[in-house]
Amino acid sequence: MLSSQQQIISFVASRLETDKSVWLCTILKTWGSSPRPVGAMMACTPDGELVGSLSGGCIEEDFLDQLQDGTLKSQYEIMGKPFTVRYGETEAEQARLKLPCGGQLHVLLEYNEPSDANKQVFDYLASSLENHTKVSRIVDLETGEISAADHVYDDAVVIEGGKMIHSLSPMYQLLLLGAGDVAKYVAEMALALGYNVTLCDPRPKYLDNWHVDGVKTTSRLPDDVVRERFSNPYSGIIALAHDPRVDDMALMEALKTDAFYIGAMGSERTSAARRKRLPELGLTKGEIGVLRAPIGLQIQSKTPAEIAISVMAQVTMVRNGVG
Repeated sequence: MLSSQQQIISFVASRLETDKSVWLCTILKTWGSSPRPVGAMMACTPDGELVGSLSGGCIEEDFLDQLQDGTLKSQYEIMGKPFTVRYGETEAEQARLKLPCGGQLHVLLEYNEPSDANKQVFDYLASSLENHTKVSRIVDLETGEISAADHVYDDAVVIEGGKMIHSLSPMYQLLLLGAGDVAKYVAEMALALGYNVTLCDPRPKYLDNWHVDGVKTTSRLPDDVVRERFSNPYSGIIALAHDPRVDDMALMEALKTDAFYIGAMGSERTSAARRKRLPELGLTKGEIGVLRAPIGLQIQSKTPAEIAISVMAQVTMVRNGVG
């Protein structure tokens, strides 16, 4: 799984706190068939502990080779500031690095030492993202000094006034309702897509035999869970229990939030019946109109795995602003 910006920033903050230096690599520009978008990051300690991705393997290997033979540290000592490496400028290099045809990447490399100033900045960045707040990392390209700002741009990376302004977004999270087979497949796919996933089911014993590595589970009341942790634009709530005692309790609270996606599994008849019940829970017509039900893309899915594919395809569309 490719690490999110939040995970990478948290990694840097934690390693600085243990007085380790950290290389942080950020894609500034891309041309052609770039494997990763502008703003993607990779972090690595001098002993080779790595998180994140710039290309899916080829550039990472080249980076680690230069890290081990001392080339990167020597270049940093000569420059005395962050420097840009251009990958894939020649056909020979594209072939060596196995980049797609015409693909080029400009990558900014920073060497962050565990100074008090750097610790404070990365702790602030990590805390902001943990609290689901957008934040920008600002790097002075002449001095290497790092700062943070609450203002963010639409573009992931902006270069102005001799500084790189890197707009960071919190990690997206999904709350799944109902410990069943569909939820297992949805959870596995969501984890692969980089979501933080929680499964909630307050019914006695339903969680006893439900487990997916990397998924948090809770038997608390769904409306409390939604209210406390899933009421922001980086959250999605997916009702899969097929039990109004679970699904409706969550939807009652979810449809009043800013969650980017709210859906409920069920047939056309089940969905229509649910829409008739929801006003009795104090929801307005406008709030109910946000609900996606029946859930998922209509691909004639029958099995739990196929339903999960249709659900996560729709979630992806909505997250990307096309659904």
